[in-house]
Amino acid sequence: MRRLVAGDLGGLFDGPSTVEFDPSLPMISLDLSRVTENSTLISVLMTCASAWMESALLDPNGGQRWVVYDEAWRLMSHPALLRRMDAHWRLARHYGIANLLVFHKLTDLDNVGYAGSAMRSLANSLLANAETRIVYRQESDQLGTTAQTLGLTGTEQKLLPTLGVGQGLWRIKDRSFVVQHQLHPDELAAFDTTGRMTGGA
Repeated sequence: MRRLVAGDLGGLFDGPSTVEFDPSLPMISLDLSRVTENSTLISVLMTCASAWMESALLDPNGGQRWVVYDEAWRLMSHPALLRRMDAHWRLARHYGIANLLVFHKLTDLDNVGYAGSAMRSLANSLLANAETRIVYRQESDQLGTTAQTLGLTGTEQKLLPTLGVGQGLWRIKDRSFVVQHQLHPDELAAFDTTGRMTGGA
């Protein structure tokens, strides 16, 4: 508590919020890019954001929503956040939500807790409970782990290195499809992360 009031985290939580949480908006995004080096701050911010989010999800008139966890490996490293994510999976129908976890590679799960720990089991259960898995192009050193973890067939495994930009292998329960995703220009503007590589063009 001292850190939040007078220490290195002072000024973040001991005054009025500069942002209003408006659950009526079509989309709300929490940008953690400026605090990625401070794991304590991420944990506190996500705890606050989860409380906001859950108050909206518990509203019976809130409608159906997507809850997207980008860079999920970072959030899963915090036990309290991982437990909240697990609760959102188990109560998804009650909340009227669909959860989406985004990883760079499945081996990111190996960084959650230690082998045999409760945290690792929780992280793996989130993947096991996902009925739809979307896999983009994989490098050759990731193919074996990806295929084994997701139970891919030999044909599916061979497809992964050949996928082009925007192409994904969709596995919906026991059925597979290769899908070409099309971005609307407004979506590209909102989600493009290559600005610094392309000089802002």
